[in-house]
Parts: sequence; structure tokens; C-alpha cells
Amino acid sequence: MPHVLIAADADWVINDVCSALEGPETTFTICRTGQSVTAAASGETPDLAVLDLQIGNMGGMAVCMTLRQDESGGRLPHIKVLMLLDRMADLFLARRAGAEGWLVKPLDSLRLRRAATTILAGGTVYEGLPPEAESDVPEESDEPAETDGPDHGTESARGDAMPAQ
Repeated sequence: MPHVLIAADADWVINDVCSALEGPETTFTICRTGQSVTAAASGETPDLAVLDLQIGNMGGMAVCMTLRQDESGGRLPHIKVLMLLDRMADLFLARRAGAEGWLVKPLDSLRLRRAATTILAGGTVYEGLPPEAESDVPEESDEPAETDGPDHGTESARGDAMPAQ
């Protein structure tokens, strides 16, 4: 794992992410405010940005959207983003932010490392969505989804029951 930017204001989140992703060649930039992410990414472009959804002054969704706007405006290269969500209900926000993936807290080292490795390799990690819904994430549509029958919900990657969407 090369260079990872972590944006969080909670020490435990920073410690958990650093512990899970540390390695002999991994370097970290820590941003304790969402507003400092763009400047930090301009200085040394991270290979992965791990954004906590709840950062005091500018949350992870706003930071991710700002990174995507800076990319489309040519001010920053594409930065792969892993968002850390507080609850399953935040999936709606994560889908809109343009992140390559997200995990729902509580965190554990294995899930964090697996998600980061997958995203760095060019994949996506959409925890909490059924596999068939993962392919729909980047695309937005005003049309209601067609179903073959009643939706009885699914399970998250942790095994938590999720209500039907």
C-alpha cells in the first residue's frame, strides 16, 4: 500500500485505519478537517483517500464530492476513495458521493485491508448492497427499478439483516 490520506477527526478512526493499512512501504497523511483534504491531496497525491462520513466541519460525502469536482475541473488527478459510514442508512449518501467503495462501522482490520487492497487494484467495495445492486451504483436513473417479485431484504458483509430497499 503506497500513500493513504485519512480524513477523520476521531482518534480511534485514525488509529484503526493506520493499524489495518500500515506496512513497510505505506505512508499516511492525516487530515483532521474535511477542508484540509484538497490542499493535502494537492501536495502529495494519495493513492487512496479514506474518508470518515462524520468529520466536524465538512463530512466525508462533501469531501468526496469536492475531490470529484476538482478532478473534473482539472485541478486534481483522480483519487480513489473509501468512505467509512456510520450506519446502513448512510448508503444513500455514499451512492451519491462518487466513492469507489464504502464500509459500515464498526470497523475491523481485515475488512479495512481487504477493501483498500480491492480499491487500489481498481475494484469497488459496496458493503451493504446485494451483489446485483453493486453494478448499479455509479449509474443514477430517475426510472424505478424493475423487480421480479417481492424484495425481502438482504444481509450486509457483516451478516446484519438489511431491510428491503
